[in-house]
Amino acid sequence: MLEEQQKILVVGGAGFVGSNLLKKLLAASPREVLVVDNLLSAERENLPDDPAVRFVEASINDDDVLAELPPDLNYVFHLSTYHGNQSSIADPLADHKHNTLTTLKLYEALKDHDRLRRVVYASAGCTVAEKTFEGAEATQEDAPVSLWLDSPYQISKIVGEYYSNYYLSRHRLPVVKARFQNVYGPGEVLGAGRWRGTVNTVWRNVTPTFIYKALKQEALPVENGGIATRDLIYVEDMAEGLIACATRGGAGEVYNLASGVETTILELAELVNELAENPTPIALKAARDWDHSGQRFGSTDKAARELGFKAGTPLREGLERTIDWTRENLGWIESCMARHAERVPELSALVA
Repeated sequence: MLEEQQKILVVGGAGFVGSNLLKKLLAASPREVLVVDNLLSAERENLPDDPAVRFVEASINDDDVLAELPPDLNYVFHLSTYHGNQSSIADPLADHKHNTLTTLKLYEALKDHDRLRRVVYASAGCTVAEKTFEGAEATQEDAPVSLWLDSPYQISKIVGEYYSNYYLSRHRLPVVKARFQNVYGPGEVLGAGRWRGTVNTVWRNVTPTFIYKALKQEALPVENGGIATRDLIYVEDMAEGLIACATRGGAGEVYNLASGVETTILELAELVNELAENPTPIALKAARDWDHSGQRFGSTDKAARELGFKAGTPLREGLERTIDWTRENLGWIESCMARHAERVPELSALVA
């Protein structure tokens, strides 16, 4: 847990992971939590109603915002991103603007801040995962980085790690790199934010897509027979892992924030259908032509050893909570989806 009366910046704090992190941070009675978020893929309703939270609706690329960052920041969580692989393939320039450039400009603005204890950078486990459908082994933090990554998103995330290393070695900026696995849980709103050019603006993560469609008794779309595997980590565990990176992580180190459990997409679909009582059969689809690291999960050894972090929420329990939350918030979710319905014809009937 963080010490009390800290001043904290959360970039992307209105997003799914960021808003769950805020709830954990507020429990430590901070002096102030400054949230900078342009609401590209988030909603302001996600922000906790707390006097310690100060919200700036803007991109962290904005020079005026960077110039006005408080000089006495103690912790920074850099979570902003252009979400995710398929959106980046559709618009690589937007990915560069909202991923690579945000990191470079933020670090340049922070390099002379002398009260920073840690800057936590949100990276992605898919950047170093082995390119395989032939059976995965747990990805270690020191795994080699391929020169043939699958998307601009993966490229920008690993470039952010390179900038993290550079600003530590050149300017002593105390960055810790947190490699996200596949986060799921309450607060992930389908259709949140602004249109980003593809159907993945709405259907942008597998778990909330499956849950929404299951609750509507729609067929869950499963590509390539569902043989792809992911490491699914509950969002409250992820928030605790981020705080562990800030309080116990070594500057310059990288840590997997993972469950360490490999789950096939078919297993996920079947479990969601069971829990949501969806009678509609799964719809099998063709494989995605860009995804070569189809089977992956993260090693938890280093995070457990150095951070004392272990994800504690079993998948079934986390899905039950997420399904309950989705049921309770269907109206809000569908109002977000409705903003994009004219661009995604398949949404029209669902949100009418």
